[in-house]
Amino acid sequence: MKKVISTNNAPAAIGPYSQAIEVNGFVFTSGIIPVDPASGVIPEGAAAQADRVFKSMKALLEEAGTSMDKVVKTTVFIKNMDDFAAINEVYAKYFPEPFPSRSCIEVARIPKDVLLEAEAVAIK
Repeated sequence: MKKVISTNNAPAAIGPYSQAIEVNGFVFTSGIIPVDPASGVIPEGAAAQADRVFKSMKALLEEAGTSMDKVVKTTVFIKNMDDFAAINEVYAKYFPEPFPSRSCIEVARIPKDVLLEAEAVAIK
């Protein structure tokens, strides 16, 4: 059975999807963009946007009863691969070893024209 996970500490869903779904001991987040859930502000720069994304991801996972150290897979969508190093530096602050598996993909466009979007799969 699927359980919807939602928190006010991550950007609200803006379409027909859930912030996250828990099923069979796994939590699957939707893509998270760097929108401050309280103010709606999008920070400037890749590092600041990455920090906002992973703060929201952490809050969403905690709402689901899990944590960043239980993440087994991430996918990071980057608007410009030139930002990879800055995003990677922030990413490393949020994920302890052993690091989750990860895909990182440069994409043409992300909602609200932000610089990155990330999603995760975690165990409970």
